[in-house]
Amino acid sequence: MATLTASQTRTRSWSISFARRLNSILVFLTLLFFAVVVIGIPVGWVLLTSLKDAKQLFAWPPVLIPDVWHWENYTNVLEKLPFIRFAANTLFIAVVNIIGRVLSCSLVAFSFARLRFPGRDFLFMLLLSTMMIPHQVTLIPTFALFQKLGWVGSYLPLTVPAFFGDAFFIFLMRQYIMTLPRDLDEAARIDGASTWDIFARIIMPLCVPPMVLITVLTFLWKWNDFLNPLIYLSNYDDYTIQLGLNMLKGRFNIQWGMIMAGSLLAMAPCVVIYFLTQKYLIGGIANVGIKG
Repeated sequence: MATLTASQTRTRSWSISFARRLNSILVFLTLLFFAVVVIGIPVGWVLLTSLKDAKQLFAWPPVLIPDVWHWENYTNVLEKLPFIRFAANTLFIAVVNIIGRVLSCSLVAFSFARLRFPGRDFLFMLLLSTMMIPHQVTLIPTFALFQKLGWVGSYLPLTVPAFFGDAFFIFLMRQYIMTLPRDLDEAARIDGASTWDIFARIIMPLCVPPMVLITVLTFLWKWNDFLNPLIYLSNYDDYTIQLGLNMLKGRFNIQWGMIMAGSLLAMAPCVVIYFLTQKYLIGGIANVGIKG
């Protein structure tokens, strides 16, 4: 009887283990299928289109694999437009925004999470309420303000606002800081550390995941931003990469191979940065608590 019971136990344990593995495989295959449909097929089509000539682009039935790989589409993009300069301009705007948002958002988030002052909760709720205002509502007043300051036509409207914080990133950073134990602050106080010392030497080194999250999202948003540079930039040499791609489409609207090649070149830095920082991105999102 004992042997039969042990055999049944092993059989049940094997069945549970097999069911879990089968469930994991099914989930993985389902996610892989949706990834291929949502990402793989569109990106693959863009890649194949960037290697075709005009005849194959408009052929019917559609030509999936080009007969001749037209790699010159990529070199033509770099020759027809100052693509490298546009990319450098966009990188400059993105880096300045990253520096401004990391500094400003971390300071404000630390104040809301650790300091006590009158009206703190009201001001935090007021800050969160600004997230409900669409960007289109503030677009005209903001443009009028920058025009009065004489900033239109320069990079100042695209960079200076980053040093005044962002409600979404302040909220993420504040929630993350509140998950850190206050015992660290109290121990530092006992050792004679000031508020600035606690912020710079204790809190900030522990906030690497949310800071990486802010860095990557800011880079992606500014790298792909089209509307704001279109409104504020007027000098051709100051154009960003998205404005350059729009000009590429306007000048060479028949040569879709060049347009797709330029789109892939613009997409490459975002993909590389995501794969290099995906561990921190997942950790930054997962570790943001709901305390408070």
